[in-house]
Amino acid sequence: MEAVNLLILIAGAMLFISIVAVQFSVRVGAPLLLVFLSVGMLAGEEGLLGLSFNNPDMALLIGSVALVIILFDGGLRTHPERFRVALAPAAMLASIGVVITCAVTGVAAAYLFGFSWIEGLLLGAILSSTDAAAVFSIFQSQKLRIKERVAATLEIESGSNDPMAVMLTVTLVSVLAQPDLPLGWGVIAVFLQQAIVGAVFGYLGGRLFVLTCRKLNLHISFFPLLAIAGSILVFGLTANLGGSGFLAVYLMGYLVGNAKLPQVMHILRVHDGLAWLSQIVMFLMLGLLMTPSSVVEVLLPALALAVVLIFVARPIAVFISLAPFRFPWRDQIFISWVGLRGAVPIVLALFPWIAGLENQQLYFEIAFVVVLVSLVVQGWSISFTARKMGLEIPPEPEPDSRTPIELIRADDVMEVAVFKITEDSLAVEHFWHEINLPREADFVGVVRDGQWLRSSNNPQILAGDHLMVLTRAADVAKISEVLASSGSDKRVNRKSFFGDFVLNADITLADLSGFYVIPEDAYEDLNTDIRSIFHRRFHRRVVIGDHIVLGNLMFTVREVADDGVILKVGVKVIEQTKSV
Repeated sequence: MEAVNLLILIAGAMLFISIVAVQFSVRVGAPLLLVFLSVGMLAGEEGLLGLSFNNPDMALLIGSVALVIILFDGGLRTHPERFRVALAPAAMLASIGVVITCAVTGVAAAYLFGFSWIEGLLLGAILSSTDAAAVFSIFQSQKLRIKERVAATLEIESGSNDPMAVMLTVTLVSVLAQPDLPLGWGVIAVFLQQAIVGAVFGYLGGRLFVLTCRKLNLHISFFPLLAIAGSILVFGLTANLGGSGFLAVYLMGYLVGNAKLPQVMHILRVHDGLAWLSQIVMFLMLGLLMTPSSVVEVLLPALALAVVLIFVARPIAVFISLAPFRFPWRDQIFISWVGLRGAVPIVLALFPWIAGLENQQLYFEIAFVVVLVSLVVQGWSISFTARKMGLEIPPEPEPDSRTPIELIRADDVMEVAVFKITEDSLAVEHFWHEINLPREADFVGVVRDGQWLRSSNNPQILAGDHLMVLTRAADVAKISEVLASSGSDKRVNRKSFFGDFVLNADITLADLSGFYVIPEDAYEDLNTDIRSIFHRRFHRRVVIGDHIVLGNLMFTVREVADDGVILKVGVKVIEQTKSV
């Protein structure tokens, strides 16, 4: 009993320290996953507590469940626009890109460690998958918002490239364990089975979960638990039928997150904490599993392999995979740099260990070093690289809190959105009746200095007020444009990025010539509108943040419809003429 109590004490202390260390991580800009990994190592066999953990089977179980929760949460937060913008390039990166990364890294591994080419390719397969947990957590913790085309490509790739990496790893482990196992079409058949079965059960699981939520009359607190149980059930069922459980739970999460369910907001809120808890537990466990002294002999070649992976294999895979899609070179460089390795490679490195292969411990140690280097070098510099490549865009205006009203059955989800009014809000120092909001929205009241001011009193809105609005979920974005802060205190604020004025994209050059000087050679026909110029110059789907320059005017896309049509652009005067 005393041993159990001691383990509970240690587990609680490690979890508490990891969460408190987040504040330190934010201040110094360190990737959070690196902090959790370091805490685990400090508590490990050669750390301060000297805890010994050497159970790869238990580690694989914990890692798999944690990844299920993380991928399901990533799917919940993936919007349909992401797939419309980046499904094809992300699919190429998740398939062809993984194979190229495996091949280049495998050849380097065979040379650096004296492996056979099959063993080298196995290590390449283990390291070939970018990690959804690392990508999602760094974007979220650093509050980084980049152009949708790039962000969507990275998020979909990291959430869907695990099946290829798992298939390659399992196949190569089988080849080394059973040298007479036939290759060729059998490998392709295994991959197709993984992808097809995973996609089918992910789709069915998502639809069934949505239907269940609409039929069940449970307390709202049970639905996040139901989501966890459903995602784990779908993962286990898919994996036992030979499919990719990771792909299934990601697709299931996507379908649930984009369903018009009043429970989704509550599920998202709870799963945000659960996803972080999963990452903390997983990286603490992996830190405990690692013995630092064991990597001394392989440290230099492992560092060399990390350099090859980051600066050679990943860029080659990205440039080849994205060649058909005409991605700008800045986008490709950033996508190459954000090929983060996290928990997935370390979990995959447990497969040879469990199979009892020769050099089983070595695969794990090498993968650990490479992941550590990736988190330090790439994870620490993502924000800097995004700014240098000109890919960071201002955050969207949003409420400070949103509360769904679950009991109301309506065509759309109803919410109470709360906005803290700041000095730069468009609503400040206006009376309520002067604020132009969608017809379906209704003013609930203002909380000022702890007192509720009712809407019937028509109070003047002041900085520091908390304004409450009852609205449809679909109208929250429009309302936020009026009530939320303009973002002038952010790293990239909307005014400096988009310009002082917002114009409809159907405005013509002739209309603009009445206010601005349009160069004679800007376009042959002055009746051409700005939307047409964008679509003619960009041979791909235009996203928010794309821009063109005409003379000394820069037009930046500010709003895009679901079908890709540009609705609004920002315009600002620049001092020097720049090229597109």
